Amino acid sequence: MRNLIVITICFLSSFLVLNAQELNCTVTVNSDQLSQGDLPVFKTLERSLNDFMNKNSWSNRKFKDSELINAQIFITITKYESNRFEGNIQIQSSRPVFNTSYETPIFNYKDNNLLFEYIEFQPLIFNENVFESNLVAVMAYYANIILGMDGDTFSLEGGSDNLKKAQNIAIQGQGSNYKGWGDSSEDRSRFELIDNILSNRFREYRVAMYNYHRKGLDILGDNNSTGKQVIMGTMKLFEKIKKNDPNSMLTQTFFDAKSEEIVNIFSDGPKVDLVKFKETLNGIAPQFRNSWNKIKY
Repeated sequence: MRNLIVITICFLSSFLVLNAQELNCTVTVNSDQLSQGDLPVFKTLERSLNDFMNKNSWSNRKFKDSELINAQIFITITKYESNRFEGNIQIQSSRPVFNTSYETPIFNYKDNNLLFEYIEFQPLIFNENVFESNLVAVMAYYANIILGMDGDTFSLEGGSDNLKKAQNIAIQGQGSNYKGWGDSSEDRSRFELIDNILSNRFREYRVAMYNYHRKGLDILGDNNSTGKQVIMGTMKLFEKIKKNDPNSMLTQTFFDAKSEEIVNIFSDGPKVDLVKFKETLNGIAPQFRNSWNKIKY
């Protein structure tokens, strides 16, 4: 009997520690640009989206509370009429660096093509086999992008399952009448983003995500010099991406998240060849030249 009690307590303890959910995501809906921006529907929508992102299970992985992926989503509504919403969505996610209290940004992305219908108190239910709601599809797509990109920073191509789910949602979205999923007239669509991430043509991007975080950032606290060398070497992978696509969406996405961090890393600690490193950075991401000029001891 005592053994049974012990087993039961252990089972309940492990149940309390592990979560079926993976995200610690804060969704903010901003309607300040609207004359009717104080309507209750916007707060109801915000609460529903927070529940949708945090209470759904997006993978088969089990997370402790301390392992939940931190993310923020900012939705700005620019037009609202008859339950039809238009605006943009900004997604940010991060993950902790080993043996530090620092959270490194993983994904920082703005999608300007947000259009959906929503009736207050309408349940948000995701069916991965059917495209029923553009709002639900967009949120589920970015939930899987967040998890997939996070997984890629811990093991090589470790986020494949979630990234493939995001790709499936994008393919379904292309069959809808909603902008943003990627028809021939759209640039930097959701389909293009996930297609590039999973493409063998840009495989260096996923290798870079792993090397930069797991082999570089995660060892900086113990071996700053080696961590820096790994991060510098990782930049060479973007030279290969640039050869395949001089205006690569993935390069822009990476440095949108990482430019400030790179400046901070290489402006302190053991000295490295900054002249050559800055030449590399200016070659692969010249749009961030002002940031690279700030790198100095």
